Amino acid sequence: MTTNAQTVPLRWFLALALGAAAAAGVGAADAVVVQSAANGYNSWPIVQAIGSKVVCAYSRGTAHDISQGVRGVYARTSTDGGATWGDEVTVANDASCGEVAIGKGLDANGAMLLWVRCWGGANPHHDLYRTTDGVAFEKIATPALDPVPMQITDVFAVPGVGLMCLWFSDGYAASSVRAWGKLVSADNGLTWTRTTIETNLTTEDWPTEPAGVWLGDGKILVVARCEGANRQFQIVSTDSGATWTKRSTNITDVYKSTPSLVLDPATGLLSNYYYERGAKKLKRRVAVAADIFARPEEWPSPELLYTGEETVDIDAGNVNVTVLVDGRHLATTYTGTSSHTKIVAIAVAAPTSAEEKQDPTSGDVDLPPAGFRFMVK
Repeated sequence: MTTNAQTVPLRWFLALALGAAAAAGVGAADAVVVQSAANGYNSWPIVQAIGSKVVCAYSRGTAHDISQGVRGVYARTSTDGGATWGDEVTVANDASCGEVAIGKGLDANGAMLLWVRCWGGANPHHDLYRTTDGVAFEKIATPALDPVPMQITDVFAVPGVGLMCLWFSDGYAASSVRAWGKLVSADNGLTWTRTTIETNLTTEDWPTEPAGVWLGDGKILVVARCEGANRQFQIVSTDSGATWTKRSTNITDVYKSTPSLVLDPATGLLSNYYYERGAKKLKRRVAVAADIFARPEEWPSPELLYTGEETVDIDAGNVNVTVLVDGRHLATTYTGTSSHTKIVAIAVAAPTSAEEKQDPTSGDVDLPPAGFRFMVK
């Protein structure tokens, strides 16, 4: 094979082949529909494994609006790794406010915790629910937080400290006071102590929708989205969350992309899942946690896992991931139109290495020069 008498790198052939595969959806994981009620805006899913059972909680209203009184939180369960889903149950549906599932985790006994934001009424607040089976949900806490956070995210355990989750506030308007911090519970979720880590931030320096993981030896790693630029933040602590350092990553193939992190303690591999709104791409980047901790600008290139169906960028996204009992990862997201979206679940194998995936949609790939054509003789 020759091209204008030039010798060309093999990676150009591979990049073009990968590009054609991505455009055709080749290699993307199969998606299972969890919920797709007609004329319903099913959105913002949260997923958590409880032993061999998986719980997917989600919110439904009529539009991309968190404060609708008709918006409630619902859940379905799966006993076969997300291949099929049981009947829908209601978690919360108070007509005086809009309710959205915003964070999850496990308590010290292995029960699922679920944060639900109650917004739009006279008393905006956050409720914490506990469930052992994904069917019966018990409200166990409604912490008094002033100002009320816009969101509280996934719960993770920090040895010697307790349960921890992160928050950000207070809104997206120009007059908003932009801040973020942590919540800590020393009594298994019944009460929470709030700490503000940064406040009076610009939009460009404000980390939102943060996902955190405990790495051990005092180390916590957080990835957050940025509202003012197409990038992700990486925030780390070496003293179990007492102090924090925030830096930008090299991940720019994002647009209002909520991250979800999974650490495999056996391999030390950290998976960073996110949905690139606008491009309709669910992606995963995998790094060695010990290596990326101090080098946030060295995240490997991503792999494409799923292509959405939305016509407007905000009508999709907000990936959330859990680990199945067989070790696979189950990612949930939503996609659709401005009045009808569906919740989908995508099961993928856990990564075995942090090798570059060279997804041609990421902007990280070494492509042939524009206008270059291969000629076969």
